[in-house]
Amino acid sequence: MFSNRDADPTLERDDAWQKLDRPLRRILPRSLMGRSMLIVLIPLLVTQAIALGLFYGTYLNVVSRRLSDGVTGEISLVIAMTEHASSAAERSLILQDASSRTQLGFSFHPAEKLSRYGTNHVLGPMDDDFARSIRQNLGPSYDVDWSEAPQTVRASIQLPQGVMVVMVPVKRLNIGPIWLFVVWAVSSSILLFLIAGLFMRNQVRAIRRLGRAAELFGMGRDEGPIRPQGAREVRQAAVAFNRMQARVNRFVAQRTAVLAGVSHDLRTPLTRLRLTVAMIPTFGPIRAESLKPDLADMVTDIEDMERLIGSYLSFARGEGAEDPVLTDLRGMLDDVAAATLRAGGEVLGVEGREGVEAVVRPDALRRVLTNLAENARRHGGAMRFSLREGERNIEITVEDNGPGLSASRRAAISELNGTSSSHDGQGGGLGLTIVRDIIHAHGGSIRLMDSPLGGLGVLLSLPK
Repeated sequence: MFSNRDADPTLERDDAWQKLDRPLRRILPRSLMGRSMLIVLIPLLVTQAIALGLFYGTYLNVVSRRLSDGVTGEISLVIAMTEHASSAAERSLILQDASSRTQLGFSFHPAEKLSRYGTNHVLGPMDDDFARSIRQNLGPSYDVDWSEAPQTVRASIQLPQGVMVVMVPVKRLNIGPIWLFVVWAVSSSILLFLIAGLFMRNQVRAIRRLGRAAELFGMGRDEGPIRPQGAREVRQAAVAFNRMQARVNRFVAQRTAVLAGVSHDLRTPLTRLRLTVAMIPTFGPIRAESLKPDLADMVTDIEDMERLIGSYLSFARGEGAEDPVLTDLRGMLDDVAAATLRAGGEVLGVEGREGVEAVVRPDALRRVLTNLAENARRHGGAMRFSLREGERNIEITVEDNGPGLSASRRAAISELNGTSSSHDGQGGGLGLTIVRDIIHAHGGSIRLMDSPLGGLGVLLSLPK
């Protein structure tokens, strides 16, 4: 029997990666600054290693071989000239002339034999290249001594008549100190790493400031908006945080205003109920007909209280649990207009083309339109709905022919976050507050304005 793990190589690779991933997590830095610098450091080291390998593997070797072949060619030419000399004096003149022209020191020791052959290696490719070039051009009988004198190489070549000794300056074989390239590579890497660290420090500082502000705001310590800094993405995150912070503060202020207004909104119907009960006769014969007007007033007050309590519950409950879906806004306006007609309202028309859709919370938006229609029906009578689609947003306008609101009253309602929904400001509950709360939750805006019908116009703007 074979298990699924034995049959599936993917599981084996995942297990191997997990075994490798755990020790890597212990070694790798945990902070964003450390990981960012590691992301910069690793490619930098790899690039420098590749450059160093290419330099010493190709360019340095090629140049070293060419320098060695050039020196060996000059030695071979001088040896060929001495072989054609007719006397020792002529050979000495040839060697003197060659030494002055080639910067090489030539000397000939007749009838001598080399006691050793080969080379004593030093660090670098030039020793091997020089020995190889002598072996290929002058034969295997040679001795190269790199420790004869400072900055000089002694090359001894065995000839039939004796030993030719050539003193070669190291600068004729070496392209330059290796440590200069190493120091340049290391210093440039350190400099680039420090510059990258300075840039990353600024970016990480902006992220840390954003995280600190979010932590303090979550603990209820509002220190105001933060100043966007850093890269574009970090600035966008800071701007989004400031907007979220303002939105949460606005919602908290709205709910605080709601709690402060509960006693005021419920006190009026309760006072009327108390007065009505106090004025009912408590003795003597009571006729049922005389109590009907008072009972009707009490029923009306109770209905007003139920309506206010329903508005409070709707506002406190919010609309966050509903998922946004693609909704036909023109169809929703038609449904709200039909419901308003059934409730006794007068609808002058629904303007706007068919098929305008947006991603909204349909129940919440329907509540907004229903509240505005009910508000217009109670205070105006006739209303009109309009729908307009722009490039970036969709505008819905609800207008009525009621008494409307003055400019100062509209500004006061906007400053108070819409804690009143009536036209005259005398009570009315949470109509505009609920509307503004839901529209802001959709990322939109609301504006109160004068209606061409003579009353109030409410403009709702929703993002597409």
